[in-house]
Amino acid sequence: MAKAASKNAKIKDSKAAADAKNWTKVIRTVRSAKTGAYTFKESIVHKDKIQEHLAQ
Repeated sequence: MAKAASKNAKIKDSKAAADAKNWTKVIRTVRSAKTGAYTFKESIVHKDKIQEHLAQ
């Protein structure tokens, strides 16, 4: 029989889940100067910093 999860473990997981909602995966299309082919750059950015990241 498996052990039951402790109450403290559940609290830590819910805090992490709430914090994870503040992050967004940003996928940018970048064209290679050498070959002209498109590649994709993925990054994880805080939701308040998305516009700054895309302006780069």
